[in-house]
Amino acid sequence: MHRTAMRRLLLLSALLLVSAQQPVIDPERATFGPCGEGKRITCVVDGDTFWYRGTKIRIADINAPEVSHPSCDSEAQRGAAATRRLTELLNAGAFSLEIDGRETDRYGRALRVVTRNGRSLGTMLAREGLAEHWKGRRGDWCAA
Repeated sequence: MHRTAMRRLLLLSALLLVSAQQPVIDPERATFGPCGEGKRITCVVDGDTFWYRGTKIRIADINAPEVSHPSCDSEAQRGAAATRRLTELLNAGAFSLEIDGRETDRYGRALRVVTRNGRSLGTMLAREGLAEHWKGRRGDWCAA
């Protein structure tokens, strides 16, 4: 290989290595509370849905228990816990909103994977037992 080409290859390799080691800079940040009756700007609806700067966002990689129409007491309790935890996670620092597949769902909500430092907040909720990974359909939170 020619010396100039070799130098370019080494320089490119070094640049790729340095860029791979740079921390992820999450651009989004806000203070979230529960959504109320009025206009929704930045608030949490439930464990997998929130409003951010006037846009309704459905977390794309999980399904959380329902809070508005739960099928049983257990689902209601888990849904409330998931809602509280999502609020904590969103308020814990900067985050990113990533598109992974479709941009919106059939209800017009923005579908986003929410990450912090490259890690999915939805996966965190699933690991804590407060959500399940999205399988294309809702799970049964009342099954024994």
